[in-house]
Amino acid sequence: MQVRQFKPKLVAIRDASKVQQLQELIKDVSPQPEILIGDEGAVEVARHPDIEAVVTGIVGCAGLLPTVAAIKAGKDICLANKETLIAGGPFVLPLAQQHNVRILPADSEHSAIFQVMQGLPEGGLRRIILTASGGAFRDWPVEKLSEVTVEQAITHPNWSMGKKITIDSATLMNKGLEVIEAHYLYGVDYDNIEIVIHPQSIVHSMIETADSSVLAQLGWPDMRLPIMYTMSWPERVNTSEVTWPRLDFSKASSLTFKQPDHAKYPSMNVAYAAGRAGGTMTGVLSAANEQSVQMFIDHQIGYLDIMKLNEACCDAHQKELVALPNLEEIVHYDQWARRWVKEAVEGGKFKPRVAVQAATAAA
Repeated sequence: MQVRQFKPKLVAIRDASKVQQLQELIKDVSPQPEILIGDEGAVEVARHPDIEAVVTGIVGCAGLLPTVAAIKAGKDICLANKETLIAGGPFVLPLAQQHNVRILPADSEHSAIFQVMQGLPEGGLRRIILTASGGAFRDWPVEKLSEVTVEQAITHPNWSMGKKITIDSATLMNKGLEVIEAHYLYGVDYDNIEIVIHPQSIVHSMIETADSSVLAQLGWPDMRLPIMYTMSWPERVNTSEVTWPRLDFSKASSLTFKQPDHAKYPSMNVAYAAGRAGGTMTGVLSAANEQSVQMFIDHQIGYLDIMKLNEACCDAHQKELVALPNLEEIVHYDQWARRWVKEAVEGGKFKPRVAVQAATAAA
């Protein structure tokens, strides 16, 4: 376990009931770390004086509070969670600027963009092209999507990921959220951020420069490289060919690209609309999607219901949208969106497809 290997001074654990178990597992580690609990513990770890940079990988708005603490403490951010910018962009970016903090992307697509932008002069970027694998159902006809099961949706053709992100890849919501991230990270207008389906997941994203050149970053689908680069930047770490296979073009001989089908992936339109609305809308979309995906995993709704709920939640938020939210408003509307989705289904305002209801009743 990591505590044994790295012997940190400070360890944070979210679940207080697991502290005794952790203490038992590391009782022979010397010196013993200080153990902190919950959100406060994560905040203290993030702003510890010995830290130079913080890898933010906590999912949801729970990751926003320690990220803000790290920024205020002057730590560079290696960004591995989406909510920091999608929900917190209007608040986090000015804060990072105020504290002279760099935000370095660890996600594969944004790392690819960051890498190919090195040395690009100011005004040299014209367009961002985000590549997407297309997910588990890229070759399915739209008519069959109503039959999708949870087991099918959590199987990705290229990447090994958790359930939630694998489902987001299938709906293409992950890419829609990455469009919003790209807007905040690179200051590019939504009209100049595109999504293209690239089934092989070898080209991790591209940029078009002012003179019409297109620059791309390529590699096997392996999250280790973008994570390492964000922690080693601006240096390059020399890696072993044994543990880090080089890209062999004879084995990756076919690279194909196609436009995404908006009927199959309605998430794109919802994400672009939320991004253009700005303010709290992007955080509401992200939180609504988390709740919808979890309810799909729990067999409470069908696959196609995910995007219907997300769009309906965003529509409901329009009258309360805050254009320049503070941290408290960001967290408030994150929780509001989760409650809205949950209550819409459980209260009967939203009717999931009949097949799911029947399956749940039978179970």
